[in-house]
Amino acid sequence: MYVTKKDFETSFTGWTFIIGALLLWLGWMIMPHHIGEYIEAGDFAEIGKNVWFWIWMYRVHIFGWVTMGVAIFAFVSMTSLRPHRVLVIPGAGMIIIGTFTLAIASAFFYNFGAEGVGRTAGMSPEELSIYLNSILSTNQYVTCFIRFGRIFSGVGFMILGAALVKWKIVSSWLGWFTILFGLVAMCVILFIPVNFEVYKPLFHIKALWLVVMGVTILTKGIQLPQSNT
Repeated sequence: MYVTKKDFETSFTGWTFIIGALLLWLGWMIMPHHIGEYIEAGDFAEIGKNVWFWIWMYRVHIFGWVTMGVAIFAFVSMTSLRPHRVLVIPGAGMIIIGTFTLAIASAFFYNFGAEGVGRTAGMSPEELSIYLNSILSTNQYVTCFIRFGRIFSGVGFMILGAALVKWKIVSSWLGWFTILFGLVAMCVILFIPVNFEVYKPLFHIKALWLVVMGVTILTKGIQLPQSNT
């Protein structure tokens, strides 16, 4: 028999989902310049127009990834019970791995973007080209981090969504939405060669998913076996 759990734990978890979404999405949307798939020469001039504001908005965005990780950990702490744990733990684990991989990639762009403003100031085009070549390998590694972070998260969303549907931990429609989002995220990375622009709407959907999860947990709680509540 299942009962609804609504207490401090669900309140903390729900609010963490919502705060993570706000930090992640607002930091990105308010940021005055977005670096693309790679750091390019023109990025430094654009960042330099308002470098301190750009730095702070990037910090907000990165802490959004971190807070998302905290929210998933909190959700796991309540739901990793028999029989849930066989799906909840691997699903949430893959999302957390993907989330912190994306956070590390964001930290690279944040660090090199801000540092590059000072390093490239006054450089000739030839000197700037030499500098970009010096970070080319790292640039490419970070792009791989972004792709793998997204696909790891996609796998995790599918598995976690299956747990939400099977045991109706939250509303069934939210579980199906979680599965669909994970599947689409994986397919974009796997089957669309130039996927950077195509993936952008999925970032906004991920932020929306965080908000919906948070609101659902706050208003409806979660369903757990009575013996574990």
